[in-house]
Formats: sequence, structure tokens, C-alpha cells
Amino acid sequence: MKKIGITGSLSSGKTTASKILSSRKGPLFIADAEVKRLYKQKSFINLVSRKFKIKKKTNIKKFLKKKITKNVSNLKKLEQIIHPLVRIEMRKFIKKNRRKKLLFFEIPLLVESKLMKYFDIIFLIKANRKTRLKRFIAKGGSKIFFKILDNKQLSHKVKSRYCDHTVVNENNIKIFKKKLLGILEQYE
Repeated sequence: MKKIGITGSLSSGKTTASKILSSRKGPLFIADAEVKRLYKQKSFINLVSRKFKIKKKTNIKKFLKKKITKNVSNLKKLEQIIHPLVRIEMRKFIKKNRRKKLLFFEIPLLVESKLMKYFDIIFLIKANRKTRLKRFIAKGGSKIFFKILDNKQLSHKVKSRYCDHTVVNENNIKIFKKKLLGILEQYE
């Protein structure tokens, strides 16, 4: 079994790359999907509400965004709750799919969380800041929150030292797909 990590900065195109790479090749673990699932669990909502002293338990994400915007250190507190829970799900995913030839993992903070040793191959998806900001806003994000999250991440230059392949995703989806699949062929 080969474990393939896909990472990149905010709105760089990790999800698109993950879908292209894993399509009919192997199962895909998406860290952000696990986080989304956590926000639907009562136990998680209760835990986060207590930790951040949030009284109203509906629309908790909105309250957390406000707290993070006011004090960026709250993002680290939130990550200390979320990351271990996501890693538990990642281990379950590996165990469940241990007989598969290729496993794919879309992990936004793969390098920042020092998870490189868990993967055989790591793809870094890269796009310039202006393109990423435009994509983030198009998905309903704000410029302020983009800046907070983007500043939390390492630069492409630093991340690329820990990745096997860097693929630029700025213009043409066909070229992007061809590059990704061309690299993946080496490992099939």
C-alpha cells in the first residue's frame, strides 16, 4: 500500500487535485470533510462550547470565526482539539483500506503538522496568493479570514522541501490534470 498525501495552501486546489488523483485509483481521505463531520456531533459542539465559553450552541462556526478574528491564538486552541480527532479518523481509514494499492489523503496542514513521515509520496498543490484569495472569496470567505488562515501556513518554498512533487494550479484545468496524472503514473 502506498499512502499519497496531497497538500497546499488555502484555496490552492487541493480538493480538485485529490479528486483527479484518486478517481478510480483508490479511496480518498479528506481532512476537511472530517472536520465538517465533527461540527455535526453534539459531543464536539459541547467540548468546543466549553473551551471557548460559547453559550449559544447553534451556528458555532460563526462564533468561532469571530473569536479567531479577535484573537488569532484561538485558532491554535481550536486546532489542538480538532487535529487529534482527525488523526484518529485517518488511522481508521488506513486500517479499513489496508488491502488497497493506493490510498489518498487530502491534508491542508500536512507539513505544518509534521505528518510527512506517514506518507510515501506527497504532492504540493501551488497557486499564487491573488488566485487563492479570489477562489476563497468566491466560496463565501472573507479577505480578513483568508489573511488569518494564510498567515498560519508555511510558504510554498518551505513546504516544497518536504514534498516529492509540486504542481501549479493557476490557469488551465486540463494541463493541471495532465501533470497530476503524469506524475501518478510513476507509482501505479
